[in-house]
Amino acid sequence: MKSPRFLVVPAAEKGRGGGHLARSAFLTRSLRAAGREAFLFAPEGALKIPGENPDPSWVLPSDPRQGGAGGMGWDFIVLDRPQTSAEEAASWSALAPLIGIDEGGPCRNSFEFLVDLLPAPRKRRSDPPNTGDPSLLPLPLNRRPSFQNAGRPPRILVSFGAEDAAALGSSAAGALEKAARSGALELTFTAAGNLIPNLRERLADYDMLITHFGLTAFEALHARVPVLLASPARYHETLARHGGFVSLGIGPAAAGRAARLVSDPAFLPSLAGRCRKIAARHNLEDPPRQSLGELLAGFSPQALRKCPGCGAPFPVSPGKGRTPGRFPGRTYRRCGNCGLLSQIRASPPEVEYETAYFFDSYKRQYGKTYLEDFPNLVKAGKKRLAGIRSVLRGKTGRLLDIGCAYGPFLSAARQEGFEPLGIDPAPDAVRYVREELGLEALSGFFPDCSPPVPPEGESFRAVTLWYVIEHFEDLRPVLLKINRLLELRGALAFSTPSFSGISGRKSLRAFLENSPQDHYTVWSPALCRRLLARHGFRVKKIRIRGHHPERFPLGNRLGRGGLLRGLFLAASRLFGLGDTFECYAIKTRSL
Repeated sequence: MKSPRFLVVPAAEKGRGGGHLARSAFLTRSLRAAGREAFLFAPEGALKIPGENPDPSWVLPSDPRQGGAGGMGWDFIVLDRPQTSAEEAASWSALAPLIGIDEGGPCRNSFEFLVDLLPAPRKRRSDPPNTGDPSLLPLPLNRRPSFQNAGRPPRILVSFGAEDAAALGSSAAGALEKAARSGALELTFTAAGNLIPNLRERLADYDMLITHFGLTAFEALHARVPVLLASPARYHETLARHGGFVSLGIGPAAAGRAARLVSDPAFLPSLAGRCRKIAARHNLEDPPRQSLGELLAGFSPQALRKCPGCGAPFPVSPGKGRTPGRFPGRTYRRCGNCGLLSQIRASPPEVEYETAYFFDSYKRQYGKTYLEDFPNLVKAGKKRLAGIRSVLRGKTGRLLDIGCAYGPFLSAARQEGFEPLGIDPAPDAVRYVREELGLEALSGFFPDCSPPVPPEGESFRAVTLWYVIEHFEDLRPVLLKINRLLELRGALAFSTPSFSGISGRKSLRAFLENSPQDHYTVWSPALCRRLLARHGFRVKKIRIRGHHPERFPLGNRLGRGGLLRGLFLAASRLFGLGDTFECYAIKTRSL
């Protein structure tokens, strides 16, 4: 697999300060150090960043969206911008999947992945990020022994970044100047555009930092430097309060109140204690586990950016409900066309379909190994075969079981008069089917591994996938191949988890969080008809399975029997609230 190619796009417009550009330059350098091909998009004249001057060889000064070599071949676009408009998000998304860093724009829920390095404002809580952790920031290596001052006159740094349009720095520094002349404190003021080179590693030289909410404030917390904030606007003040910081308030007048607080001998020790708790709250007191560059360097190129069921593109526009769940390394999207939920992964799941999958993993879930459960699986297979025969009007014939494992359904199919053939990626399972059961089986992944499309009159009468269909990253080639293998009026039967069962209705987010890593699609009975119709099938029967009264609200208080449990079970069956289902369909047209 080729190494992913990243384009990092910071907010570099006038009035944005230099924080986003500095962080993006650091991220680009970190990705390249990890062996990834990464480039920084930054206009000329915006590259003078103290301590973070990027190498011109990996800077793109012209807009990659305008075509040319810079607009081709990206695997990820990383947008480090406070807010991305719908138009801009759509234009970047046309090049590659989007990773948003502290994204707060109207299309936040359209990004493939979100990383919130700074604590998010309240309005973002309805769309939490895949990862939210300030310790992913580029943090200083130099740190003070503790947040407390050593007893000398405090060294205070006033720094409001590369731009300070509200003049907060000069207001705070002016208010502290008298105390500095008297020797009560040592004052260092960095005016806008005159920052200290490599400031991140110099923060530990100071006993307190006065700044606004942003990267430097969190870097200082990691360096164990007490932080006092002043805000240029109400938005920054909201962020400061949400982050737990002590804030002077909004505007130059508020910044000027710094002298009154600093003159109180009890203030700095109190601020130090408060900041120690803030650092622990934001995972900044202990050494960082992983940097943002290391996190993103583990991402793999995305193979699919459309709905895996119907092929409709995922829109990049404001809208709720399109991203029902984000978790570390994976995002779930809802197709607005067919309703299917699909998983987008940052990297392939750590699941191997080998012996341990059917023994250790199976036993942890069901209390016995797959082979120990073999007789029960054969019985379940016979019930499913009854469903297949009902849609085939009693006919039997050639049957293909995709994901046959150790063959219990193949064994049941042979007993019921079918001529079964299995496919499975686990070599041990296929060997067992051939040698112990005496049945035919192919070893590999469907549809790449499959029997040849038979001539008319020799097609399969049934194709089955029992808890397998959700494992395919792209359903379209799978359903196309099944259509071509089946005879006209042949049966397609499968089982799969349902997001419309009691667990999904109770909390869709929790349901998706607990969904296995290798379940790329999540279905519901309601969407089967329209989705399968696109691929030449008509649903004949749906059986709702997986009824769990204990998963109803207050259901965990139920015993194994009793009237209330019986009522919950009856309600689950009546309203189709089982967490899994079986679908039986017939082929109505060839593709």
